[in-house]
Amino acid sequence: MFAKGFFPYKPFLPGLAVFNEEDVQTPAPFNKVVFMVVDALRSDFVFGERSGFKFTQSLIFSGRAIPFTAHATSPTITMPRVKAITTGSIPGFLDVILNFAESDTTSSLAQQDNWLAQIKANGGKLVMYGDDTWIKLFPGMFTRSDGTSSFFVSDFTEVDNNVTRHIDDELARDDWNAMVLHYLGLDHIGHKSGPQSAFMLPKQVEMDGIVERIYTAIETQPHLDSTLFVLAGDHGMNDAGNHGGSGEGETSPALVFMSPKLKTIASTYEVPLKAPTKPRSGEFGFYDTIEQSDLAPVITSLLGLPVPRNNLGVFMPKFLQLWKSEERVDVMMRNARQLRSIVVAAYPEFERLSQMPYAPHNQCGDSPSDVEELACLWREATYLLGTRNRKNIVDTSEPATAIHESLWKLCTRYQQILSGVASNYDLRLMTGGIALMVGATILSVVKLVPVIGESSLADLSFLAITVAYGVMMFASSFVEEEHHFWYWVATGWFMLLFLKERRKSNGEFGLIFVLTLLRIIRRWNQTGQKYAGAPDIVKSYFPEHTTILWVLIILTYFDVFVGICRHGFRNIGPQAAGIFAFTTTMAAFGFKLSFAAYDAMELVPTWLMPGAKALTEVPLVNQARAVFGVVGAGMLYTICESNSSAAMGVDGNTTPSTADQSQPTDPVDHIAISMRELTDIFLLTQTRFANTPLILLFRLISRRLESLKTLSAFEITLTILILQHVSFFALGGANAISSVDLSNAYNGVAGYNMVIVGFLTFVSNWVGPIFWASAAPMLLRERRPADARETWKKHVLVMTTFFAVAGLAVMAACTALRTHLFIWTVFSPKYLYLMTWSLGFHIVAGIGWGSFMIAVSRK
Repeated sequence: MFAKGFFPYKPFLPGLAVFNEEDVQTPAPFNKVVFMVVDALRSDFVFGERSGFKFTQSLIFSGRAIPFTAHATSPTITMPRVKAITTGSIPGFLDVILNFAESDTTSSLAQQDNWLAQIKANGGKLVMYGDDTWIKLFPGMFTRSDGTSSFFVSDFTEVDNNVTRHIDDELARDDWNAMVLHYLGLDHIGHKSGPQSAFMLPKQVEMDGIVERIYTAIETQPHLDSTLFVLAGDHGMNDAGNHGGSGEGETSPALVFMSPKLKTIASTYEVPLKAPTKPRSGEFGFYDTIEQSDLAPVITSLLGLPVPRNNLGVFMPKFLQLWKSEERVDVMMRNARQLRSIVVAAYPEFERLSQMPYAPHNQCGDSPSDVEELACLWREATYLLGTRNRKNIVDTSEPATAIHESLWKLCTRYQQILSGVASNYDLRLMTGGIALMVGATILSVVKLVPVIGESSLADLSFLAITVAYGVMMFASSFVEEEHHFWYWVATGWFMLLFLKERRKSNGEFGLIFVLTLLRIIRRWNQTGQKYAGAPDIVKSYFPEHTTILWVLIILTYFDVFVGICRHGFRNIGPQAAGIFAFTTTMAAFGFKLSFAAYDAMELVPTWLMPGAKALTEVPLVNQARAVFGVVGAGMLYTICESNSSAAMGVDGNTTPSTADQSQPTDPVDHIAISMRELTDIFLLTQTRFANTPLILLFRLISRRLESLKTLSAFEITLTILILQHVSFFALGGANAISSVDLSNAYNGVAGYNMVIVGFLTFVSNWVGPIFWASAAPMLLRERRPADARETWKKHVLVMTTFFAVAGLAVMAACTALRTHLFIWTVFSPKYLYLMTWSLGFHIVAGIGWGSFMIAVSRK
């Protein structure tokens, strides 16, 4: 309910724009457009000194290309960015969810004006090859098309070859007016290996070769001589290769307009553009920076079409040189009138204010409100335009330049104010959602209070952590840097446990060991926003010490292997159990080695390369399926073994097997631990290989906790809650869409399947919390073996109370701060993460999988 009110579809003006009586139609400089999108094409990939786009840079240097950095507003993911590029509007944050729904059709732009629809409405034909997001957004729009899934991130080559194979045939044809190409390989490399990947430069060179092929055809083939060629990134990427947030690298894609005709514009430059070059601002602000939505009015104007009705983009004055002097004001005036129609719809009083007399000496910036400022700027522009018409001013004169500047200032201010208008929240639904969450919170607290009290230390600590966390949700900086909160809480909590155990002279050295491991875990991955690119173990230490990394990885798998040998498959004899444990562990390790060799070969030491090369004969998909197969078979056998153990407990005449006689321990423990070990194999498979040793550290901490017999069940539960969040951030998680890791989302998947890929994506991003959710049943059961069921119920109640309070706090923060500058870049992503924590993790992994583990251990 709250989500429906918080993420509504933004309203839009229906229908297609047409030229009205006031508009003066001007000749179109171009009659065709080739629009080439390279997904995640960050500005430095094209304009920087280490770029592989050498041909594109030569066009910029020679004046045949005009470069920009196109600012992409958050969320920086494909679907909303394509909407912005084609309609000129600002997409809603709900498109983050729709972007991951491969079969979704509710996000279609079939009813919304855009430059593709304008081309088709004016008799043009369109073709499209590449990311099938375009086919979903524009159903029935393309005469010819061949779409590919944007989520199959393991594919760097075929996904692009499928686009390139159509180019020569289409360039030879003369039956289309727009050709859209959307390449995905570069984005996939970023998700897999980051912007510094060894695959990145070759991919840039490949894309530059496509640019050269298309531009050469435009220069040499007569039917393409009036073709505009646009190279654009839909978004950029951060230092980890991900995107979705508002970091500078994510919001700074490259944009290049190319055509021999553009030399007319370059001839007006006082100083020719350099390429490659250095950024003018920040790290990625190359050349002039424009809004990505500005593409819509530029493309439609250059093609002689009406500007889309919902456009918030501003025509770039630099392109006015392509028209005759007397036509330039008319081009800009069409954009101004189109934006004015949106202002009238948003501010009904604008019509009256804009008709008031204009006072030449008034400063519009001093207006008491936004709408009055816009009305003042409109009066100023129309006054200057009227002066021009009365005096028959030539458009190359100084007064004409003043008119251009006035219209550009007017349109830019239109854009700024309209883009900043708050979304049309449904406060009734939002309030209803909060009311339901208040009820859930009160109910969980009422249920919790009677069952606590066994540990005053845990009681007070849980209260302090929960309240502090709720308050923290109202501060954007704390939300962005939430990992610090949990790191501080973890250190403080284990120090309290250390002092408690020290008084009893029991287990304090084990807690010192845990605190030491926590310090290492904190430095494993830098996360958050402020220090996301700072040195850490993964990025700074392991690239120079690959042997240490792989020794740790091998130790991790060996530790799991020993665990499976000791606790798994006890009814089939120790030799058969050892063989199965070895097969399972080696299959998982082999896949990890192959994945690393394919993903980042420079991080594989020479002594492991022979094994990696031998494994390349087997496709990664098949290797992952083999791992999932043996893990699944092992779990199925363990469940059957659990049923068998239950039958042995009931039938007193049943004699234990020889294997059980040789290891006279509680078979129930072995069954539950065996399930946990197999779960760890699965989690290791879904973990980035550089993060694999973290699982070993988690396992060591878990053993230390098992040895602390004096800890109460509530203290264990609070420890699990803290470690779940610590592990999430230690593995690289953050409250940003850009931190979503897709590198393991396609393990064992040959094509896109929304359910399977969604499940694998969830697991790979919540590996740490799932590990502790899997460990919780055994840790709790050891505290009260005879009352495991009631202990588990209390554990679930504590967790539910925390997530209820957290949910209430986040929803209240989103409501109270709905007009905040960072509502869509900080608080909205946090709400989406909260939904995943509460529904995906707590209910499915925490309660569902944990209850299953408890059920298995009770048999």
